[in-house]
Amino acid sequence: MKFTAQQIAEILEGDVVGNPEEEVFKLSKIEEGEKGSLTFLSNPKYTPYIYTTNASVAIVNRDLELDSETNATLIRVDNAYKSFSRLLEFYNEVKNNKSGIEQPSYRSDSAKIGENPYFGAFSYVGENVVIGDNVKIYPQVYIGDNVCIGDNTTVFSGVKIYSESVIGKNCKIHSGSIIGSDGFGFAPNDNGEFKAVPQIGNVIIEDNVDIGSNSTIDRATLGSTIIRKGVKLDNQIQIAHNVEVGKNTVIAAQTGIAGSTKVGANCMIGGQVGIVGHVTIGNSVKIQAQSGITKNIKDGEAVQGTPAFGYNDFNKSYVYFRNLPKIVASVNEMKKKNTLSE
Repeated sequence: MKFTAQQIAEILEGDVVGNPEEEVFKLSKIEEGEKGSLTFLSNPKYTPYIYTTNASVAIVNRDLELDSETNATLIRVDNAYKSFSRLLEFYNEVKNNKSGIEQPSYRSDSAKIGENPYFGAFSYVGENVVIGDNVKIYPQVYIGDNVCIGDNTTVFSGVKIYSESVIGKNCKIHSGSIIGSDGFGFAPNDNGEFKAVPQIGNVIIEDNVDIGSNSTIDRATLGSTIIRKGVKLDNQIQIAHNVEVGKNTVIAAQTGIAGSTKVGANCMIGGQVGIVGHVTIGNSVKIQAQSGITKNIKDGEAVQGTPAFGYNDFNKSYVYFRNLPKIVASVNEMKKKNTLSE
């Protein structure tokens, strides 16, 4: 796709300085700009590159003062960083604006499909599935029986959505993720062997949820595993059966949440956090990376460590821990002096 400087300026409500017909077809960093690329300048540290970049078009702030002419055509805007971000959103919309049905693919006759769908090759849609308008199903996606997917949701290649799952509107599920697989439920029998407990619940994902690649959300034993509105999950996250994650909570990569735990709204959970089952985490909680959560956490707390405790207390304790050899040496010295004085 090619765009002229004038077309970009109209999207961003900016002003062109230079050739309005200059064309670009790719994006670049300002220090790595090439002919035909679009770049931006917002950080003053990178200002020298505006004179040397080979990019064809550069987005800059209106108040940028130049010491000499540049080779690039400029688009002056109120905020270059925000404008470039807005342009990336537009670019993604255009790039991912797929429609139609590729073959081979399969859709059950009982499935109800909304308007303007996209189905990639080798996608599979089971019995009694309901899919809303403008939904995009990329190649090699499996959608089991009785699944519901809301309007404007995108399911990328290789995702597996098990039966009975409910996906809301405006969601994104990235490649390799699995929604609705069995929860980890096993009970020992008299012989010491473990027998699977049937997992007959489902997964409910509400509107505006993003799920990163290779994440897994297990179906409930009974009832539902629930991901509330606006939740953002990074890659490689494990959400166990009957977990509930509150609205607008964000969770970084490699975090695991064990069964029946309730996570509140507006929480921020760092990478590689482990959370045991059957605990409750309040609203607006912050959990630092690699923490281990073994008990309930109240609203608004910030915790760190394994087992996790108050973030400020952790930092103080860490200072003492680093100085522990000196502290021990000091104690031993005092003991020695006391012994000699006796």
